[in-house]
Amino acid sequence: MAVPCPCETPRPIVSENMLAVGVYLLYFVGYFTGISALMGLIIASVKLDDSEPVLRSHYQFQVRTFWIGLLYLAISIPLCMVLIGFLLLGWWFIWSLIRIIKGTLLVTEHKPIVNPTSWLFG
Repeated sequence: MAVPCPCETPRPIVSENMLAVGVYLLYFVGYFTGISALMGLIIASVKLDDSEPVLRSHYQFQVRTFWIGLLYLAISIPLCMVLIGFLLLGWWFIWSLIRIIKGTLLVTEHKPIVNPTSWLFG
């Protein structure tokens, strides 16, 4: 029986790429539950500082997607009383869906988000 050397670092249970994909999936499920997007934010925030540059760009993109999306919702929902909020909600939905799909595709190809601080689509 092989005894692990104390100097060896344990391998992660889930690969870093799959964890980033998981955050995008949590954001998608957040359309239906809300709370899963918050769980995705927590994971992305924790992993932001100790990841390689490619994944760091995704985690930064994910954190910004959450906060900018929350800002859109905070503005849109009260404005639904004067009907313009429904247009803003439509924009938020399309904007966030594009960011989720684009991020998922890029992380599975192990490519970074070109501009993770963008307010649009990165």
